[in-house]
Amino acid sequence: MRQRLPEYLKRPIIDTDTTKDVRRILKVNCLNTVCENARCPNKNECYTNKTATFLIMGNNCTRNCRYCNISCNKPEPLDISEPENIANAVRSLGLKYAVITSVTRDDLDDGGASHFAQCIYEIRKISPDTKIEILTPDFKNNKKSLDIIIQAHPDVFNHNIETVKEVFHTARPQGNYNQSLNVLEYIKNNSDIKTKSGLMIGLGETTEQINATLNDLKNVGCDILTIGQYIQPSKGHMEVSKYYTLDEYEILKKMAKDIGFKNYQIGPLVRSSYNAYKLA
Repeated sequence: MRQRLPEYLKRPIIDTDTTKDVRRILKVNCLNTVCENARCPNKNECYTNKTATFLIMGNNCTRNCRYCNISCNKPEPLDISEPENIANAVRSLGLKYAVITSVTRDDLDDGGASHFAQCIYEIRKISPDTKIEILTPDFKNNKKSLDIIIQAHPDVFNHNIETVKEVFHTARPQGNYNQSLNVLEYIKNNSDIKTKSGLMIGLGETTEQINATLNDLKNVGCDILTIGQYIQPSKGHMEVSKYYTLDEYEILKKMAKDIGFKNYQIGPLVRSSYNAYKLA
């Protein structure tokens, strides 16, 4: 039997002129968002604030992570007009801080790094004052792909570790814990770009394992940290092992601070791009 969702994890449905306008802008520009595809609990709040996290390179992922709601069917060809459409949406929404993420595209030679870069370039053409954060896959730790990202120079480079080392293989069978750390370390060592990472809790980890993961992230120079509760998207995904209490989140905040993180956001409904502009 699935555990009952605690009240503090429930969000009301909001439908206003502003949320409708956001949906209209996304539809006109033929854009996907992780807000919709990953069933983010903060979607209505973000739309109310006239912001969204863009999901590029299609709706289908080449990996099958056991916690993620995004489809793992055969990926579509890249839409060459997408970077320009992203830029137009950023301008229409009036975003001062744009967040772009993607499905994993292991089928592409560079993992989609050039497509990320083109989105950055297009935004800066028409909204030069907008800060840009990208949340990327690991690109299989391909240095050429990472160099493409470095050259495009987003303001923040985010790659989520997602979970602790002991749970990683179960949750992300096609990923690699150390490889994800190496990606963050390479960006930090070869640029002045701020780095960011996050993890979900409630997948079977221990407090000691969370502590070890935060230390691993700090040791590779990670600047910004997010931690939030895992919520099972469907019965076909990994079950929630535990819903953390609000008091336990306060303990995790102290843990992050003691380890040396200055910029962190930790709470039940925290997600990678939630209030990203405030952290950065």
